[in-house]
Amino acid sequence: MNYIQFERGYSAHTVTAYQHDLEKFLNFIYHYDSILLKDFGKIDRQAIRHFLGKEYEEGNSAKTVARRLASIKSLFNYLVQAEVICDNPAIHIKTPKVEKKIPTFIQENKIEDLMKMPSAVTLIGKRDRAILELFYATGIRLNELAGLNIGSVNPQEKLLRVLGKGNKERIVPFGKPAKNALESYLKKRGESWASPQQTPLFTGRGEKRIAVRTIQQRVNIYLKAVLGGRTGASPHTLRHTFGTHLLENDADIRSIQEL
Repeated sequence: MNYIQFERGYSAHTVTAYQHDLEKFLNFIYHYDSILLKDFGKIDRQAIRHFLGKEYEEGNSAKTVARRLASIKSLFNYLVQAEVICDNPAIHIKTPKVEKKIPTFIQENKIEDLMKMPSAVTLIGKRDRAILELFYATGIRLNELAGLNIGSVNPQEKLLRVLGKGNKERIVPFGKPAKNALESYLKKRGESWASPQQTPLFTGRGEKRIAVRTIQQRVNIYLKAVLGGRTGASPHTLRHTFGTHLLENDADIRSIQEL
């Protein structure tokens, strides 16, 4: 787990998912043939396929089974690199096909309606408005937004310093509406751009950094309302909307992918 968290730069959420997958797999191997746990080199393709078959029997989706297989492949890759075993028995097992859902996006004429939904006077309302504006203006990911500090923002140049996957840093521009919403929120909170640089940009209860789940829940409320109660919308909807609207306004697709 330390390997995938620190060496590979995976998020805590991904590490937890991997841990759960591997615990399920090793528990299966224990009941399948406990002797194999003493020598991982003896775990073969057939044993792994039996495990994946059992996962399907338990009603798991192709997406879940594909993730389980990815976790197993990562485990054996690590064991090969550490010279514990010679070969990865999972390497040639075909990943289940996962049906891709077409992402929902918001029409441009609905964006203004979305931004007006949070209260314009309460602290939570101003925070939520700033979150929505920043999501739409930058297309950053949910975890990236939650991890922002006051020092991540250059208000003069309207630039955001974002720490992304694998701890890679990138600079993302944003517009005046997002800047105005951020300043209105910080003022209501009693903060400013002069506050300590490590102060969380968005906070929840007790002035602690806002939880990813809280952002998800709040954004989902507004999205569901603006989309007429349609389910399936999430913060990623705003990320997809950001990209879609840039394309509609002739932005280069490669530039969008790098944001």
